[in-house]
Amino acid sequence: MAGPLDGIKVVEMGVWVAGPAAGGILADWGADVVKIEPPGVGDPARLFKAMLGGDLPFNPIFENDNRSKRSIAIDLRTEEGLRVAFDLLARADVFVSNVRPAGLARLGLDPESLARRFPRLVYGLITGYGREGEEADRAAYDIAAFWARSGIAHSLTQEGSPPPHQRGGMGDHNAGLAAAAGICAALYRREKTGEGQVVSTSLLREGIYTLSFDLSVAIRYGVPIMLGNRKTMANPAINCYADSEGRYFWIVGLEGERHWPALARAVGHPEWIEDPRYAGPRERAGNARELISELDAIFATKTREEWGKIFDAEIDLWWAPVQSVEEVVADPQAHAAGAFVEVPDGVGTTLLPATPVDFEGTPWSPRSMAPEHGEHTSEILREIGRSDQEIERLRAGGVVHEGAKPA
Repeated sequence: MAGPLDGIKVVEMGVWVAGPAAGGILADWGADVVKIEPPGVGDPARLFKAMLGGDLPFNPIFENDNRSKRSIAIDLRTEEGLRVAFDLLARADVFVSNVRPAGLARLGLDPESLARRFPRLVYGLITGYGREGEEADRAAYDIAAFWARSGIAHSLTQEGSPPPHQRGGMGDHNAGLAAAAGICAALYRREKTGEGQVVSTSLLREGIYTLSFDLSVAIRYGVPIMLGNRKTMANPAINCYADSEGRYFWIVGLEGERHWPALARAVGHPEWIEDPRYAGPRERAGNARELISELDAIFATKTREEWGKIFDAEIDLWWAPVQSVEEVVADPQAHAAGAFVEVPDGVGTTLLPATPVDFEGTPWSPRSMAPEHGEHTSEILREIGRSDQEIERLRAGGVVHEGAKPA
């Protein structure tokens, strides 16, 4: 089955990651997603191939967010190009974009214009900093709005150290998932009312929501939660430790009173359960530095695998390895959880990360690898009523671009 959105038509005008991520989720869920790209290089995310510096003919970042889509390359700066876009939107259920609002407005593709023209259209918009305020049109990648400005980077910065670097696309994929969820809610509402609406999210809002654990405390108590320091964690049963090979694992005993006895037994010190220094949460917090130092020395005597067997023998001792990317790709539980998907690729398949939602009644599966730039231009133009003669005229005039199909 194609997924729960089978039959839904989406027009995406996304660049880099956030907009294409939203369109990619909808495509995974079964929607027919037509990706509008400009002539030239197309979506600038196609440049990731060169930016990665590899010599293989793959573009994994672009492929992951753009599988199962079709690409049409249109010069929207031309009157005829805009007419093609409007004809696509006339047949669409959803328009999704993360182009800056001012750029959309110059083309007449802003929410207000399209709402008047296509009242049933669900318009999904991802911005950097929101739709209102003096900085509504400020440029932002997720490292700026989601990571830096939201407070996430600062909240992960140890005293005396620079802020940590965000991994690529973290905020973009968060925003894409939120946009896809909002679009589905708006489609449900349209089924009841017949009316579309604008659905928006921003990288800043996504960052603030991601950090809402900390921010809710700061708002309600008037003071922020202290930065975590593994050497002085008040609850040593929720902390990271290194094994004899320097590989880290995390003990996740959030409920100290429940999990501390299991940890004490696992490390060979059941007497610590009654030890006045460690008997209660206040005592463990007051002596955290000493206790963590002792635990560090103990954990350095065995490998992570050896500790794992000991931990798993305790019902109330929960833990997880701190895995590298290579370990995640090889993790059998990640595969069992559906974290990776085989995408049809010519006569074979290509393994890529899956989007994170499954549907038991309407299971989805990817239909194709990411399209070449403008690969489906003629096909899509025919679907909106353009004749072969018109298509050739548009191509000759530079209004549309026809990309080469992959071999």
